[in-house]
Amino acid sequence: MDYLIIGAGPAGLQLGYLLAKTGRSFRILEAGSSAGTFFKTYPRHRTLISSNKVYNGTSDPELNLRMDWNSILSDDPELLFTKYTDRYFPPADVIVKYLSDFASKTQLPIEYDTRVTRVSRTPDGGFRVETQQGRTFEAKRLIAATGVTKHNIPPIPGIEHAELYGEVSVDPKDFINKRVLIIGKGNSAFETADNLIPTAAVIHVAGPSSIRMAWRTHYVGHLRAVNNNFLDTYQLKSQNALLDGNILRIEKQDNGFVVTLSFSRANEVTKDLRYDRIILCTGFRFDASIFDESCRPELVIRDRFPNQTAEWESTNVPGLHFAGTIGQVRDFKKSTGGFIHGFRYSVRALHRILERKYHGAEWPHQVHPASPDALMEAVLARVNRSSGLWQQFSFLGDSILVGQDGQAKYLEEVPLAYTQDSSFGDTPCHFTISLEYGPGHADVDPFDVEVGRIAQNDAMRSGEGRYLHPVVRCYHQRELVATHHVTENLENDWTSETVHRGPLRAFFERELARAAGKNNRPAA
Repeated sequence: MDYLIIGAGPAGLQLGYLLAKTGRSFRILEAGSSAGTFFKTYPRHRTLISSNKVYNGTSDPELNLRMDWNSILSDDPELLFTKYTDRYFPPADVIVKYLSDFASKTQLPIEYDTRVTRVSRTPDGGFRVETQQGRTFEAKRLIAATGVTKHNIPPIPGIEHAELYGEVSVDPKDFINKRVLIIGKGNSAFETADNLIPTAAVIHVAGPSSIRMAWRTHYVGHLRAVNNNFLDTYQLKSQNALLDGNILRIEKQDNGFVVTLSFSRANEVTKDLRYDRIILCTGFRFDASIFDESCRPELVIRDRFPNQTAEWESTNVPGLHFAGTIGQVRDFKKSTGGFIHGFRYSVRALHRILERKYHGAEWPHQVHPASPDALMEAVLARVNRSSGLWQQFSFLGDSILVGQDGQAKYLEEVPLAYTQDSSFGDTPCHFTISLEYGPGHADVDPFDVEVGRIAQNDAMRSGEGRYLHPVVRCYHQRELVATHHVTENLENDWTSETVHRGPLRAFFERELARAAGKNNRPAA
């Protein structure tokens, strides 16, 4: 067998669909009784915060995927999440049905109720997977698409007294007149707090770091507006509070708990606070316990994720790749690799990497004349429509490989790091195209009217924009020699002859001429 995939969540289904299209032999092993088991439990309060915008004013399926954060990529227009509901933030049960239907309609080879208990190496360098039921599977390569399934528990003395986000009651009536401490400052913490506002007497949300708002950082894993109602209750004096500091210890006392907190913004002054209940909302981590010593992946980011190369391959276990949420190491808290609308494109890129590395397939591409006009047209056609570059900003990019024959190969959605790490980087002249926010974008309040903006028709200052815009870079092999920022536009319409097309054409003309001159230079 070519591949074994552990996990039939959206990443496992996406990769399985693509492997089936290319005729590879594989199996998907799923611990639950249906696809998408994770979403039967999470989010706990049963409302997704992944956008599902059905009405976008366009019939272009590629543009619509920019606003559809839940669909898996396929050739079937009926296999879109937007066909299931028009709720902008849908009930979680809808995605459970969608993933189950996707698995069924595509007839993917999934082994349900098959919990993996041990992964080891075979003598020929492949992988052996053993299951709870005593079954054994072997394959040349293994892809872990399990997500992050273990609670991330901080080393706080007395933390065992806290109730876990994945297990605590979600019935607000169970918290009537209780003093509640929620540890963590992410979406799960604020989702939990928001649910308890009507019934809890006091709610404190605590953590050592500052809150980072998604609307400011553009990272959708930071606190979302839909979950920040709690902040109103704090700032408008409704008994609740946000505590900035480290929890030093938790002690059980009488019918409650005493928590000692060191306040970050008060010179680490400590204070003992009493609570009736404590809820731990500090995220999740990858579970590496199923891997024996022969193939246990190296972990990074406080041991929360497996370390990975630009090919989403384990840095210390050849042939072990990762897909989905656990692949976000490559763009951790920078782009969208931890979420369906991001990793569906990363998984497609992973599939292309696997095809190229193990099966000798070329990266899908188009061929254009290596002329300034042709390359300008090709780039603007892509950035004005692509959903992959849009969702995986600063991470996935198109690549243009300029040949000596006057032709250029245009490759879509190549991880920018892979372009440099792979043989693509050997090309004497190549370009990358990505969508990116400008430098310092997360340091500026986008709603502050006193912060200056760049006029959209100011082509000469195109590199100063902070909003999402195309960036084209020219490399001579792996050396960056020039960068061009296409001027940002309010409606992301990069088609103006004066502002967008003309300057980009001139950039290609200059860099192609420079590359030709360098290649024609006599050897020293």
